[in-house]
Amino acid sequence: MDLELRHLRVVCAIAETGSVTKAASALGLAQPALTAQLQRIERALGGPLFERDRRGARPTALGELVLDRARVLLPAMKGLRDEAARMAGAGDPLRRYRFGGVNSPILGRLVHRLAAERPDAQITTYGSWSVDELAQMVAGGRLDFALTGVCGDSTPSAGFGLSWREVAVEPICVLLPQTHPLAGRAEVDLVGLRRERWVAAPGDGCFGDCFAAACARSGFTPKKVYEADVRAALDLVDAGEAVALCQATFRPVAGLVTRRLAGTPLRWRLLLGWHPDVPAAAVAEPVLSAAVAAYTDALANHPEYLGWLLAHPEFGVQPNGSGGVRIA
Repeated sequence: MDLELRHLRVVCAIAETGSVTKAASALGLAQPALTAQLQRIERALGGPLFERDRRGARPTALGELVLDRARVLLPAMKGLRDEAARMAGAGDPLRRYRFGGVNSPILGRLVHRLAAERPDAQITTYGSWSVDELAQMVAGGRLDFALTGVCGDSTPSAGFGLSWREVAVEPICVLLPQTHPLAGRAEVDLVGLRRERWVAAPGDGCFGDCFAAACARSGFTPKKVYEADVRAALDLVDAGEAVALCQATFRPVAGLVTRRLAGTPLRWRLLLGWHPDVPAAAVAEPVLSAAVAAYTDALANHPEYLGWLLAHPEFGVQPNGSGGVRIA
């Protein structure tokens, strides 16, 4: 049997979990199948790679040698695949734009602007709840740009080597049914919502922690937090079962109202990210300018918020040359 990269992944999984059973679960394999595969690998290499007993699996001297090599080869091969994907998929960056977005309020307007400015360009979009997934796809050459956001002064993970620029800063608002007792107010104190149930979209960003910290500063713990996609979240708010946090430029929905949180205890920074070493980086500044313009377009549906921005210049688009603050 010839040794393959997948066999090295098996050896690494067993070493990392300390158990063939746990490794099988992590790899999505049946335990007997993984045991048989390990035995074939050991025969190919000429000896046992692990000492196995009731306490788990520990590498032998031969196993340590294989692991040392595997931990060099596997990242190297992943890097090779990512570089190859970037080169093979590069094409002409002026004729192809691949965007990934995490629940972005301006992705549609950005696509519309670019399509009007570059009618011959091919524009595709990909949606995800995970900022890291999009960053990994950009780093691997499967996307050109990621449009996402972070709470407060946070920044996305630096582990993917992307450049990030700020498009705009928004105060976080609360979405209420029109029949809610606080719906008639222009602003709502967060502590006034302490008895409410909440609903949030899924995701692995920092916003959940920011929200919990803001509630703690206001002296309470959120009563209950549902997780649902945007459509189901709107249904829960409309039914009076929960209230939701939303961006200030969230599209108006019949029967629901958006109200600012007094004192702006939470803010959201909309970001555009790209890899600096790919051809698409050459058009990053025009795309950033288009994203800023798309955000400005979105304000037309929110005249009350637009008026508030005039008195709060620390929010909205922050002037900085071509538009956008460099953060990484």
